[in-house]
Amino acid sequence: MTDIKTQFDPVLRKTISKKKQIAIIPVGSIEQHGPHLPISTDSDIVTEVAKRISEKYGYLLLPTLNYGVSYEHAPFFNLSVRESTLRIVLIDLCLSLLSNNIKKVFIINGHHGNLKPIKNLDVKLKEISKNKQQVFSLSYWHFMKREFDHAGFVETSLMLAISKNVKINLAKKGLITDGMTKQQIVKIGKLANQSFPKATKNGIWGDPTKATKKEGQVILDEIIKNLGKKCQTCLTGHIS
Repeated sequence: MTDIKTQFDPVLRKTISKKKQIAIIPVGSIEQHGPHLPISTDSDIVTEVAKRISEKYGYLLLPTLNYGVSYEHAPFFNLSVRESTLRIVLIDLCLSLLSNNIKKVFIINGHHGNLKPIKNLDVKLKEISKNKQQVFSLSYWHFMKREFDHAGFVETSLMLAISKNVKINLAKKGLITDGMTKQQIVKIGKLANQSFPKATKNGIWGDPTKATKKEGQVILDEIIKNLGKKCQTCLTGHIS
């Protein structure tokens, strides 16, 4: 792995010139995660995921984009950028990588609100670069068996596995969908996309009270294994 923010220009350029490089751009968010998790949770988790994938496969790791699209969490705290802004920044970064002869890029997403801005970025950049660059956008939670949540069991367990900045004693149950019909879950999901506080009341989707570091490590290992395989499949076109 090459963490580019720690590199020096001559060494980095030499590294890039020696072989074709693959870059990873982690994208997170700054938003409320209940009283027990820091507002940096999405960025913290996706940074760790991207770091481990980079280490495993020898990719170039770019600094995390910490700001995402989180307006739906208002009036709870969030620092957000517009969908168009995030999309433009990612396009610009990919084209900047291309100008440095880096032609394959993974955008690893850590926040649900970023899904729309990263959609079809591969098509757009293929067009802009005249087929000179391949970009793959992947959201890490699509590579685990458990249902994703927000500051619930999954995210809290992951944070316990990677960070000491968790106040588990303050964890409280949030919106629990057990027993709901699929239609009810879809309906409340649509409401959450507009106003997360209205849908969940306390800003938590799920139950973090039984989260553990051990379970977080199991989930993280599963994500790295499955996401890593997907990355290799994207590059080779062959299912491993």
